[in-house]
Order: sequence, then structure tokens, then C-alpha cells
Amino acid sequence: MKVLLLSAALVLATSTFAFADQNCADLTTQSDMNICAGKAYQISDAKLNKLYKQIQTRVKDDAGKTKLLVATQKAWISFRDAECKFSSSGVAGGSVYPFISSSCLDGMTQTRIKDLQGYLKCPEGDLDCPVPAAN
Repeated sequence: MKVLLLSAALVLATSTFAFADQNCADLTTQSDMNICAGKAYQISDAKLNKLYKQIQTRVKDDAGKTKLLVATQKAWISFRDAECKFSSSGVAGGSVYPFISSSCLDGMTQTRIKDLQGYLKCPEGDLDCPVPAAN
């Protein structure tokens, strides 16, 4: 019976960590949740940077669009950081702060990723899209 319970506990623990990237809130310690949320944000931020560079490449021949892209991204980063600072201010100084802050940063970054992906998928001739289609 003890072996069965130990086996079941190991399976549950393994499946919890296997899905850590999907839902950090399912982890059992605050430290693990904080680390998981931080890593999730780092992954999202790397993906965002890759997409941003792809867009930079597509607009590089248009100085005006390049300038607007840079200004927009800087403004978005300032907004994201301010929003997440405000959003997590209720737990500032607490052990859950890194989780709440990273989760906010990750969520907002995921939304921005979707926006940038949309720009990269514009069909040729789409007048609502500032990013030219890929050649």
C-alpha cells in the first residue's frame, strides 16, 4: 500500500512539473510558482523580441515606419511595465509579488505577440497593415 501511495505521489508530482509552463499556479510552493512565472515571461519576451526583429527587417527600407515602430514598441514597454507595477502593487513586498508581477508581464507580452504576429501575416495590398508582406 505504501508503494502504491508513493508511486501515485510521484506521478502527480511529475505531471504537475511537466505542465509547469502551462499553469504555474498549479505548483505547490510559492518559490516554484515564482520561478515558473519568471521563466514563462522570459520565454515570451524572447519570442516577442524575435517577432519585433522580423518586423524591423520588413520595414527597414522605410525610415518613417521604422521610427514609428521603435517609438510604438518603447511606448508599449513603458505601458506594460507601468500597468504590471500598478497591477501587482497590492502585493508589493510580499512573497507572491514575483509571481503576480511576472504573470502580468507574461500576459501582456503574450497579447503583444499576437499583435505582432498579425502584422507579419498581412496579405499583400492590405491598406490597414503597416508591415509589408514577406517576399
